[in-house]
Amino acid sequence: MTLPAEGRVSVAVPASSANLGVGFDCLALALDMYLRVSVEVIEGPQSSLSVEGEGRARLALDESNRFLAGLRAAWRARGGGEPRALAITMANEIPLGRGLGSSAAATVAGLLAAAALVGAQFNDDDLLDMANAIEGHPDNAAAAVLGGFVVVAGGRAARIEPPAGLRCVLFVPERELATVDMRAVLPATVTLDDAVVNAAGVGAVVAAFATGNLALLRHMSDDRLHEPYRASVYPELPALKAAAIEAGAYGCALSGAGSSVLALTDESRAQSVAVALDEAAGRVALAGTVRMLSPALAGARLTEE
Repeated sequence: MTLPAEGRVSVAVPASSANLGVGFDCLALALDMYLRVSVEVIEGPQSSLSVEGEGRARLALDESNRFLAGLRAAWRARGGGEPRALAITMANEIPLGRGLGSSAAATVAGLLAAAALVGAQFNDDDLLDMANAIEGHPDNAAAAVLGGFVVVAGGRAARIEPPAGLRCVLFVPERELATVDMRAVLPATVTLDDAVVNAAGVGAVVAAFATGNLALLRHMSDDRLHEPYRASVYPELPALKAAAIEAGAYGCALSGAGSSVLALTDESRAQSVAVALDEAAGRVALAGTVRMLSPALAGARLTEE
């Protein structure tokens, strides 16, 4: 990869939904909602950041910015020092703190942008290793890098093309939930029965994506490892899931650590599922919005302006 003309690159990275219910920390799906970033090497003493869309009033050029963390990690892996002054422009569609992979998308965007700027030849495994070191878990990052549906094990990911016609209906609450807080409510151990149910469910969800037998996605709703415990601090979750399934969703689950809820369905039932989620949220007084998306088939990529 050669240094772009005038030291400027643009990248696009999709959102993602991890776990898909039963696949705690090992399954994820890329979604067609994007973080787009342009970066230019500039003359001057300091970098600048401009943000449009989600996070506009919150993202800053400090240690909390995962884009900068990714950029610096890739820059240093190439053997360079700190990045030169940069002008960074973000257009972000991914809500923050809602379990939609905003952090992973930013990390991967930084990695890919730096790789292009310094002419590094990082493969997908390199990007996943660096992203995992920053994120602490590879599921969202794998979906962001590869696109589509991913299965993660041992820090490596296998990608499966999502079946044609699959629709992703999201309820995105105004309420944010921090991943660290939602992990804190999880037990250190679970029963053998619960572990067996989840293992079978993971196999069924993978089979659904691999074979196109979407009826198998009903097993994504039967998680026993994390959702029952997270419902203790997110009591509206069971009602939202039940409403989506009753309206015709193949399966419904908490997206990542929340607070978004993901229902998977087909085109013919997507509108009914969206209405059901919206109405269920109204009944439990949970403010938010519904979004109808498709899986993102492409992962992180360099783009034109």
